[in-house]
Amino acid sequence: MAIPKSLLNYLQKSKINFEPVVHKTVFTAFDLARTLRVDFKEVAKTLVVKGDNNYFIVVLSAAQMLDFGGLKKLLNVKKIEIAREKVMETVFKIPMGTITPFAGFYKTAQLCLEKGILKMKKIVVGGGSYNDAIKIKPADLVKIESPIIGTFGVKAKIKLPKPAKPAKKKPAKASKKGGKKVKKVKKSKK
Repeated sequence: MAIPKSLLNYLQKSKINFEPVVHKTVFTAFDLARTLRVDFKEVAKTLVVKGDNNYFIVVLSAAQMLDFGGLKKLLNVKKIEIAREKVMETVFKIPMGTITPFAGFYKTAQLCLEKGILKMKKIVVGGGSYNDAIKIKPADLVKIESPIIGTFGVKAKIKLPKPAKPAKKKPAKASKKGGKKVKKVKKSKK
């Protein structure tokens, strides 16, 4: 599965710089950060919430949890909840778990952006499939989406592991021939 062509067209017409990123299959922003070996703060998770009778696409750092009270206050709604899974298919016309932060692409929701995201040089966001992401400048996301910006993310209470570092090459071990170990002998200088 690749980034949907219609989404690529939307981004190209918006005339912003973006970088498609192909990766192994992941279902969460947490797994995306680990797979790409980037800091969790650089990966944006995208959620869909229902506030009263309207849908909102909410974007915050993968290192944060959603503060429902803060979002409710920002949106000035009486009731707020995570949208039901069937909403992805019926309202957004996408498979569950493939939402992107490009609200203008869907035309059915307003984008809400956690203020802390704006401090990042670039963020990695969902690319409309389980195997694709998009690297983009937060300023470009603001430029094309005109989001509601506020503080509604709180630091995750769990201790997040640091991104995995690439494996180092191990020194070659003595090889075995015919079941016997063969030692490597250093040659002496003469």
